[in-house]
Amino acid sequence: MRETPRAEPPQPRPHRAVAHTPGASCSGTPHRSDGRPPHTPRGVRRSDPLGRSGTTPPVPGRPALFSALVALVVVTWQVLVHGPLARLDERVSRAVVDSAPRRVSEFAADLGNMTVALPVLACAMAYAVWRGRRLAALYAGLAMAAVPLLVIPLKEWTARPGPLEPWAHGYYPSGHTATAAVAYFGAAFLVSKRLVPVTAVLTAVTGTGLVLRGFHWPLDVLASLCLSLLILAVSSSCTRRSCSRTATGCSGPS
Repeated sequence: MRETPRAEPPQPRPHRAVAHTPGASCSGTPHRSDGRPPHTPRGVRRSDPLGRSGTTPPVPGRPALFSALVALVVVTWQVLVHGPLARLDERVSRAVVDSAPRRVSEFAADLGNMTVALPVLACAMAYAVWRGRRLAALYAGLAMAAVPLLVIPLKEWTARPGPLEPWAHGYYPSGHTATAAVAYFGAAFLVSKRLVPVTAVLTAVTGTGLVLRGFHWPLDVLASLCLSLLILAVSSSCTRRSCSRTATGCSGPS
């Protein structure tokens, strides 16, 4: 009799079987290679150091912060020594002052008043606390408190006269611009990121009104914008680091 050949055991197919083993990197793997769950809870998500997707609130990138710091230093130096940039700034200001109706420019400049900007931020902070974002509200308030602590010493140090009041001093940088930027952007970060374009417009309108009315030189406004960007970045970084240590009060706005 002829011997019946034995059936060989089935051989594994690397391109199929391996695709369904833990840690596989092949196409079609039904699970992650690092053992993480398919969906990471929102409260556990970590943002990168530059504050990209997932940061609460969003943080500008390092190049933007470095540029703002360099611009602030250069402009302050030019104001102190009354350099060519400061002289050009004065010529531009004299050309545009009162180029718009005073009633309009004054209304725009008033958006940076404490009596206007602070209630907006206070309402946003109350909303954030109500939503359980206590840490974010706390650091937004501290950012607002940092504005006079930084602006007033710079005003006294530079002692720059005003466009319409050359006998007065303390116009650099613009406190109204910094107040508007920190208050309105802080409120947007606490309520909804969709409001950021609106806050950008409000801040730009405030600075433009201050220049057109003759309350500030253009460089005063530019320096305040740079300073505000740095304040908001520090506030956002502190919020992010605090949220990495605790899971309470850290869920970001939509």
